[in-house]
Order: sequence, then C-alpha cells, then structure tokens
Amino acid sequence: MQPRHNPQRVVSGMRPTGRLHIGHLSVLENWVKLQEKYRCFFFVANWHALTTAFEETGLLYDNTREMVLDWLSVGIDPDISTIFIQSEVKEHAELYLLLSMITPLGWLERCPTYKDQLLQLGSQGKDISTHGFLGYPVLMAADILIYRPDLVPVGEDQLPHLEFAREIARRFNHIYNKEIFLEPQAFLAEVALLPGVDGRKMSKSYNNDIAISASSEEVLSKMKMMVTDPARIHKTDPGHPEVCVVYTYQKLYNPGEYEQISQDCRQGRIGCVACKKDLAEKLDAYLTPFREKRQILEAKPNEVREILAEGAQKARTEAAAMLVQIREAMQV
Repeated sequence: MQPRHNPQRVVSGMRPTGRLHIGHLSVLENWVKLQEKYRCFFFVANWHALTTAFEETGLLYDNTREMVLDWLSVGIDPDISTIFIQSEVKEHAELYLLLSMITPLGWLERCPTYKDQLLQLGSQGKDISTHGFLGYPVLMAADILIYRPDLVPVGEDQLPHLEFAREIARRFNHIYNKEIFLEPQAFLAEVALLPGVDGRKMSKSYNNDIAISASSEEVLSKMKMMVTDPARIHKTDPGHPEVCVVYTYQKLYNPGEYEQISQDCRQGRIGCVACKKDLAEKLDAYLTPFREKRQILEAKPNEVREILAEGAQKARTEAAAMLVQIREAMQV
C-alpha cells in the first residue's frame, strides 16, 4: 500500500448559491482551522448544482464569484489552500465516468437521500428524474477520491454519501487488485445550527437569513424582525429565553453575557427591544472584519479570478497524476 500523505489531506466543496448567510459561518470557520493543519482542497461544486437545477444556469457564474468572496473574506487562504471551480478540473468528469462503469445500479437506487429528494423536489415542480441526479453520489465520490484525502468534513446528513465513496474505493481496489484509493474518514466538526430570524430554517428563499456580508443597517433591520417569546407582552413580564430566537443568537455571539441576559429576561429586567439592539451590536462587530475584507476583494475582481485559475491549475496537476495511476490500473 502506498504511504499516506504528510501533511494529511482534506477535501470539501459547496454548491454555488451566491452570498452566504451566517448559518454557513461555522462550516467556513472549521475550514479555516483545518487549513492550518492539513493540505486542503476547497472547490465550488458547480456541476453538482446542475443535478437539481440544470435548467437554471444563468446565475452560476455570479453565484460562484459571490460565494468565493465570502470564503476569502472569512479567512480561506489561497496561499495555503487550493481553491477552485469543479468544472475547471475536467479530471473530475473523467473519474466520474470511469467509476460509473463499476458502480452497481442497485447502490444508487438504495441511496437514502435519492427517493426522499425525488419526492421533495418533485413536489416543487423540479424534474430530477435524470441520469445526473441518480449518479450524484458517483460524482461526489470522484470529487473526493481523486485527491486521495484522509479527511472529508461532512454533516451527519452527508455520511451516507461519504460511505458510498468509501465503498466505491474498496470495490475499485478489489477489482483491479491495487491500492489506488484511500478510504477517507469523516470529519464531523461541531456546527452551530442557527434558525432564521423567524424561527424557521435559515434560507434566502424565506428572506429570514442574515448575510455574512450584511451591512450594519441590514443586521439591525433583521434583528427587529427576529422572533421573541410570544408569551411576553410587557418588558416587565417574566421571559422564557429558551423559546426565543434572539437568545439562541446571544449564546453564540455574546458568550460573555448571555447567562446574565437569560437571568434578566426571566426576571423582567431587560426588554426585547434592548436585547435585540445589544445583539445587533455584537453581531455587527463580529461580521465587520469579514465585510471589510470582502469590500477590498470586490474592488479587485482580477484577483479573485487569478486565485481560482491558480487553484484550478494546482488541482489539475494533482488530479492528472492520480488519473495516470487509475488508468494504468484499469488498463484503459
């Protein structure tokens, strides 16, 4: 078996959805920590976006740029991490094709998210009864395996897809009697699950999100919309912070004071308006460095293009070398 990498490698990606909201921050901040210890490959999964929105490609370019600006503003460093767009590294597609030749159809049909998403997205009028959607886990496996990573940051909902990639790696190694692929392990970091300002899942489609790049005025405006304890009518009424969205945010963005705020709320010593204003100031202070760095990057559009071009070249070099080994093993 080939020696493992030193330093170890990490691969992760995101679909291009445009500007990211603060619900994405904990994932990005985990990436920032990982890049200090591992060799990281972070990619924009624009081909994956086609699996559920192949007819809606008009905003892919702009959404990619906006998302990468957020990555860079939060601290993803192109000097130590490889940042690239999936479609700029055609080796992903080649490996996707080769792996699809050895993937049993039954594996794809049994994928736990396949039938669920067929129903969920189908009910929204989306046509996803396509080969691309069925083969999504194979493309994800190719994205991962081509860089021989040791770790893949995933949420619990993505664990089945990572195990699918590990199964494909084992099957390939067994069929061709060579240890070409590693079996990457999941990196399950703690991720803060923030509700939207209305208490529902945070989503741009609900207009209940707060952008990482939100201005001070936007932050305050969103705070005013935030749902509080519905049973509390007057400032002096005893509150129940455990049911208050504002308090959920206070715990994350005001760790030094949230316990005191909880006590004051329960005893009617602080009103919701004052609590929201305090939170807006704390959240705005937290986001200000990201916003300022993003503004600098926005003024230099060529720099972002160069970062992605250089990242694609680095990724392509790694992927091409891996494809040589894969094709030799398959004798194709």
